[in-house]
Amino acid sequence: MIQKEVEAKVPAKENEDPSKSTPEMSALIIVNYADSLDEALDMYGEEAVLSNAFANWRVTLQAGIRGALKSGLSAEQIATKFADAKMGVATAGGRVDAQTAFIAKFKMATPEKQAEMLQLLKTAAQG
Repeated sequence: MIQKEVEAKVPAKENEDPSKSTPEMSALIIVNYADSLDEALDMYGEEAVLSNAFANWRVTLQAGIRGALKSGLSAEQIATKFADAKMGVATAGGRVDAQTAFIAKFKMATPEKQAEMLQLLKTAAQG
């Protein structure tokens, strides 16, 4: 377990009525962070870890959807654009980055599947 600083700020708010203006405010806290997924599961439990992971991913997806809407895409086009979205895999231009996706898939694969993937790469490199 490690400790990390987390800071948040509320910007100053100017108002026509000076008595309703507020100065910038900030606070800094120190919290315990897990060093690994296993430690996070021990510290917080699977439900909390998954809940927070999916909440963060939802915010990321919503930002992508807003950007797609602003660029003029239809709901159907957006659904297609995000059909293969994967948590933690960067997207480029609305598509999953192939290299990042391959590496993520490789890391999650069984040793047998990893061997197959390596063989595919070797074959592709030769040819």
